[in-house]
Amino acid sequence: MSSVMSSALAWLSGFAFTELVETPIYAVRTFSPQNRSLQKRIAIAFGASLVTHPFVWFLFPHLFSDEWAMLFAAETFAVVVEAVWLRAFGVRHALLLSLAANATSVFLGLSSRQMFGWP
Repeated sequence: MSSVMSSALAWLSGFAFTELVETPIYAVRTFSPQNRSLQKRIAIAFGASLVTHPFVWFLFPHLFSDEWAMLFAAETFAVVVEAVWLRAFGVRHALLLSLAANATSVFLGLSSRQMFGWP
């Protein structure tokens, strides 16, 4: 398998994991059901990570040599950008929600990688 294909599959796996964790948090906690259909809530929630994940996965590792500094910078970027995304759709407490969703996915992702080697 080529390194490009391997890199793309690794990203897809990480992206799927992130979406499985963050989308329900955003979709359930973010919007009142009276305001938007479930499909719209899921689309907005899915879009938050879709906007940030490629940058976090492909760009930030090249900007930092220290893994913890990279993780801090990448997740700070994700939290802020996703909060702006959510706020654009009228989500209240978007920064706090983004922090909660991203902290959860980082914790579960690092734990899963430690225990199972995935993502």
